Amino acid sequence: MAEFSTLEEAVAACVRDGDALAMEGFTHLIPHAAAHEVMRQGRTGLTLIRMTPDIIYDQMIGMGCASRVVFSWGGNPGVGSLHRLRDAIEQSWPNPIGVEEHSHAAMANAYDAGAAGLPCAVFRGYRGAELVRVNPNIKAVVCPFSGEELAAVPAINADVAVVHAQKASKKGDILFEGIVGVQKEAVLGAKRSIITVEEIVDDFADSGPNAVILPHWTIGHIVHVPGGAHPSYAHGYYDRDNAFYKEWDAIAKDRDGFRAWMEEHVMQGSAEDFARHRPKRTKRKRR
Repeated sequence: MAEFSTLEEAVAACVRDGDALAMEGFTHLIPHAAAHEVMRQGRTGLTLIRMTPDIIYDQMIGMGCASRVVFSWGGNPGVGSLHRLRDAIEQSWPNPIGVEEHSHAAMANAYDAGAAGLPCAVFRGYRGAELVRVNPNIKAVVCPFSGEELAAVPAINADVAVVHAQKASKKGDILFEGIVGVQKEAVLGAKRSIITVEEIVDDFADSGPNAVILPHWTIGHIVHVPGGAHPSYAHGYYDRDNAFYKEWDAIAKDRDGFRAWMEEHVMQGSAEDFARHRPKRTKRKRR
C-alpha cells in the first residue's frame, strides 16, 4: 500500500547496498531527484537497470554507486558519450563495472515479463545481432507450436523501481501523461518502489481517459518532489533543459571537475532544492 514520505525516508527504507535498481522514464519523467538522494546516502554495489542510461546513471556511476549496468542504449541524448560510464568500463574508475547490453525490444519485453510474474520474455529479435556473442543472458528457444526459433531473455524483477510521475492522488494512485515508457511495468515487477510526483491532488477527474495509472495498492512510497525530473522534462509542467545536457558533456569529461561539480550541486543539496529551483511551470490548457 502506498505510503507518503520524504525522499530521504523513502530511499533509506527501500534502497540497500547491492540492490538491483531500475530508474525508468523515457525522454521525460526521469527521476533525477531520487537518484541524487541515492548518491547522498552513499549506496554502493548497485546493479543499475535502465533502457537508456543517460545523465542520471552517468552521475551515479561516477560517484561509485554501481557495480553493474543493464541497459539497451547509453549516451547523452543529442550530445555524445557518457564520460563517466565510459571511464568506468575502460579504466575501472572509480571502480570496475560489469555491462549487460540488450536491445530496446528485449528490455521492454523483459519488464513486461517481470510485471506478469513470468521467468523470461520470449520474442522475435536478435536475428543476426552481434550482442548474442557477448551477452550470455540472450538465449534461443523453439516455439512448441510453430517450430520457430525465438529469442529469450530473463525477466526484469528489480529490488527497487524508482519513477517520476505528474500526479498522485491523496489515496495514493499514480497518473502518468505524455510519452510513457516502461515505468508501470518496472514498478509492478519490483519488490519495492518509490514514485516521486510533481503534485498531489484530490483525484484525477480532469485527466484524459488514456492516462496510465498505477493503483495505490501497487505502490511502496510516494514523495512530493516538484521539479524532480529536471533536467529532463515533465509533460505539462516544464520543458527539457537542453542547455544542461550540453553543459554536462564538459562537466563529466574530467574526473576532478566532475567530482567538484557533484559535491557542490548534488552531494550538498537536498530534494527540497528541486522545489525551490525547479524550472518555470509551463502547464498547458486542455483543448
